[in-house]
Amino acid sequence: MFFPGLDKLDHRDKLDHRPKGKRIVNDNWKITLGELDLKMGVTIVEQSAERVVATMPVEGNRQSFGLLHGGASVAFAEALGSWAAVIHAGPGRSAVGLDINATHHLSAKSGIVTGVATAIRLGRTIASHEIVVSDDQGRRLCTARITNLIIDAPAAKPTESTPPSP
Repeated sequence: MFFPGLDKLDHRDKLDHRPKGKRIVNDNWKITLGELDLKMGVTIVEQSAERVVATMPVEGNRQSFGLLHGGASVAFAEALGSWAAVIHAGPGRSAVGLDINATHHLSAKSGIVTGVATAIRLGRTIASHEIVVSDDQGRRLCTARITNLIIDAPAAKPTESTPPSP
């Protein structure tokens, strides 16, 4: 736990602006790493609609000058914020990115970076998160903000083993 006691605070009432009876969070959904996440070496530490924490090695994610690539930081931040939005969306719904922006404060040459996505607003149709990427000394490397649109999940495509419905 990076911030002792934070797990005891319940900010859902302040962040979640859906009517109280409509709050169905997808707490059973577990993050599955995609191809890029696997290539970047992402490891999930904690997950909820309000907060997703993950780590990523600098090695393998450096640009030609030997520094952590800014694009790697943004892709990492986008993944964390999007996962949190999908958890918030609830069963039968999903999230798609509308906007992401990032400011790079410092860079890293080695070690592990930690990303923490924290909910700014959790609404019925929009979820916004701030993502802070820090190095292993706790220095802020990047601050990103992502806004996701909450949508109905696309219907599963039929496969050879699942014939289409008549």
